[in-house]
Amino acid sequence: MELQTKRLTLRPYTIKDAAEVSALADDKEIADRTFVPHPYTVEDAKAWISTHAEGIEKGSFYPLAMIDKKSKELTGTMTLRVNGKHRNGELAYWVGQPFWGKGLASEAAQRITDFAFDDLGLERIWGRALSDNEPSQKVMKNVGLLYEGVMRHEVLHDGEFKDTYMYGMIRADR
Repeated sequence: MELQTKRLTLRPYTIKDAAEVSALADDKEIADRTFVPHPYTVEDAKAWISTHAEGIEKGSFYPLAMIDKKSKELTGTMTLRVNGKHRNGELAYWVGQPFWGKGLASEAAQRITDFAFDDLGLERIWGRALSDNEPSQKVMKNVGLLYEGVMRHEVLHDGEFKDTYMYGMIRADR
């Protein structure tokens, strides 16, 4: 499975990607803004990647590497977690700091949202972001997800309870 955008190829990870994933994701600023743990070792990346083939095969989740078409560099991850029973999917993503502010997450999120609705036949796409992660919220807004509310103290993040903001889109919103 591979998805294309103007600037990115979204493809499944392989174990060969583990060192590059660790190098990009092992960033305290990413951990502060997302649910990616810190530190994030090559062993962590290998363990995570080892779960992907089964999830993709079952159609339960699609964690895709965001690869820059020109440089062939890994820029981040765009994931769709599918709840088949309820025909909805959760967007989850992170982008490496060297690639922040370039619109790559929005581009990838738009493509995987289209995949979710058009290819998988989902009815709803949703996502959440820590309340202080404005760039992630902007990505969801950019692809048409609407603010649906706050989950107060939903997560214990780095020793502190934090709110998350929920965003969603149904097929009719497109």
